[in-house]
Amino acid sequence: MIKEIPIKSMAKTEFIDITDHVQNAINELNIKKGVCYLFVPHTTAGITINEGADPSVKKDIEEQLVKLVPFDGSYHHSEGNSPAHIKASLLGFSTFILIEEGRLLLGTWQSIYFCEFDGPRNRRVSLKVIREE
Repeated sequence: MIKEIPIKSMAKTEFIDITDHVQNAINELNIKKGVCYLFVPHTTAGITINEGADPSVKKDIEEQLVKLVPFDGSYHHSEGNSPAHIKASLLGFSTFILIEEGRLLLGTWQSIYFCEFDGPRNRRVSLKVIREE
């Protein structure tokens, strides 16, 4: 079974913490042990796991991505959102997290981020869990 997590981004570039949404889905599905797969079915958004305690970390990541892939670069794609495609490809479209005792096995400071690079938009993350018996 695949569960969809709806996301509404509010800015052109935004890192949205979805950790609680993912944990809530694990709780609803009553998964005690297994693997949670997350997939972003969009070409201008991605997903990453990084520090969630200090908001300056995600700000640093956003600022460095703009330096690596500036909005006003020399791009060929006619829609004008090539930087979003490139940033999404750099961060990736999927990740997985182990589940033990009904909890996501994230590190102390880790959070799961949906990474918007072409917003604001209505988006989604697909979640699939493989239950371990």
